[in-house]
Amino acid sequence: MKIIEQTKYEKLFSTPLFRFQATDPIKLNRELLDEGRRLRAASEGVSKSNRGGWHSPGNLFAETVPCIEKLRTMAEAAVLEATAKVSSKFDPQSFRLKTFAWMNANPSGGFNAPHTHPGAHWSGVYYVSQPEVETGSSGQIEFLDPRSDLPNWRMLKAPAFNAKKAIRPEPGELILFPSYLVHWVYPNETDEERVTIAFNATFRPLK
Repeated sequence: MKIIEQTKYEKLFSTPLFRFQATDPIKLNRELLDEGRRLRAASEGVSKSNRGGWHSPGNLFAETVPCIEKLRTMAEAAVLEATAKVSSKFDPQSFRLKTFAWMNANPSGGFNAPHTHPGAHWSGVYYVSQPEVETGSSGQIEFLDPRSDLPNWRMLKAPAFNAKKAIRPEPGELILFPSYLVHWVYPNETDEERVTIAFNATFRPLK
């Protein structure tokens, strides 16, 4: 005989992670790689979280190149869809969406140090080129749990309280996560470059 019954179960303070897939990425990725080569010939890049890799200067989404414009449209669509899913009261007509993007190219040994993107709502990464590996952590992006004081839960091996989560998205995939989430990229252990386009998305109320 049961002496207690569950009446409700809900998840509190969860952190969403969205994954999207481009419908026709091969041509888009080829064009983005071509554009990346042009940009790298024109600039030595800037130093941000990148270590041993190239980071494009300025806002990539300000470029009027068709492949960049297409990716910006994809990113904005993903942001609006994700926001609507986490907030049933979200009204996109009441906000202006600002996006800021940059390209990362990590050669062999290149990686991105742990960081966040303060001031934005969402951060995203589109995967242009991701070298294939059979084993190891090469090219993985890892997210760190923003909650603290959880060692007792981790001792119980509860997946919802893991300290970190690593994934290796495929070319043509776009991931989206809250900008406060600490993340970093493992060193590239291959001889091929890993090329991504990262972006921030910020909502501003219309006045």
